[in-house]
Amino acid sequence: MKIAIVGTGYVGLVTGACFAEMGTDVYCVDIDRDKIERLRSGGIPIYEPGLEEIVHKNSKNGRLHFTTDLTEVLDSVEVLFSAVGTPPDEDGSADLTYVLDVARTVGKHMKKYVLVITKSTVPVGTADKIKRAIVEEQRKRGVSIDFDIASNPEFLKEGAAVKDFMNPDRVVVGVETERAQALMTKLYRPFLLNNFPVIFMDVPSAEMTKYAANAMLATRISFMNDVANLCEAVGADINMVRRGIGSDVRIGRSFLYAGCGYGGSCFPKDVKALIKTAAENGRPMRILQSVEEVNEEQKHVLFRKLSAHYGGNLNGKRVAIWGLAFKPETDDMREAPALVVVEELLNAGCEVTAYDPVAIPEAKRRIGGRIEYARDIYAAVADADALLLVTEWKEFRLPAWNVIKEKMRVPLVIDGRNIYEAGELRELGFTCYSIGRPVKK
Repeated sequence: MKIAIVGTGYVGLVTGACFAEMGTDVYCVDIDRDKIERLRSGGIPIYEPGLEEIVHKNSKNGRLHFTTDLTEVLDSVEVLFSAVGTPPDEDGSADLTYVLDVARTVGKHMKKYVLVITKSTVPVGTADKIKRAIVEEQRKRGVSIDFDIASNPEFLKEGAAVKDFMNPDRVVVGVETERAQALMTKLYRPFLLNNFPVIFMDVPSAEMTKYAANAMLATRISFMNDVANLCEAVGADINMVRRGIGSDVRIGRSFLYAGCGYGGSCFPKDVKALIKTAAENGRPMRILQSVEEVNEEQKHVLFRKLSAHYGGNLNGKRVAIWGLAFKPETDDMREAPALVVVEELLNAGCEVTAYDPVAIPEAKRRIGGRIEYARDIYAAVADADALLLVTEWKEFRLPAWNVIKEKMRVPLVIDGRNIYEAGELRELGFTCYSIGRPVKK
């Protein structure tokens, strides 16, 4: 079976590599010539555990190909995935420019049946726009060639995307015809062998499922951050509260961790897009509006704690940051809390030194030389007046605190992800603040 995937970003490249790993002949298409040349020469444009290995393996075995020209491969594939970007417009809505460009290219050049599948996260109703764009281009050519539209939203976690794709807890597919469903069943048959369910539904429901899933997870995070802030005010411990409510099977334990806010390519963008879609349809989503407000406010919590500790005078303070990516196991800094923290520290006159295992190149692109970048966690804290833990990388969990205390000018730790036992750090001579936990002197 031959398929094409348009877009070699996070979703497209993982999708293409994983389908190739399962024996499918895959053509990955992107208009970015530099990116395609880099992929052809063995380079990987994103950091994702396990991805480099399967890209190299399947490229070498001739199952994974890279090209800048969709028209070269369109006639040889049965299935085409559109995995191009849908960045947010200024009003929060999803920008469908690239999605519709792909549709128009298909309509202009297709010569036989093809199943066009939207893999990008798109608002409900996008499939109809894609269909109209293809039909309009065919009309201009004076032809009428059969095709189908489907929706197959991704549910990949950055940092575990390859594992998620190869071992999904579910695959959601929206189809309109039996032919489309038969093709999707054939494509996902290797995954069905492991009893992972493919859930077929109508296309609008599939489009909505993606947004609803991310919005629900974002809601849980903001809810817990709101509760954490109240815990601090009343002397409760959010970690105890989390254990208590997470033991309720109706609630579960996932996404109940308080912290300094969520970021990334999905949650912020998808929450905004769903709020916009709801407003356009006269059904404002008041809960999601609050979810977004809580999250944006929570990104300031580390700076507030630091400022309060120093009585509002941070000018000239040297601050170390551990973690720049929005989450561990990725170099993605889109909407990362660290970006907000860095700006606040610089505006307050602080000197900032940061360390992240993989995101420093991306940080240099976004922040530039306004901060220092350390080679490891210990270099980052040299002469620091405070250490801010922003991203919970595994290598941050058990540092040599005696070494860190010797290197720091002031033994102050602000734990933005609640990965440390504050009592243990206090016994070692540190002052430690965390999220939603009582401060004990």
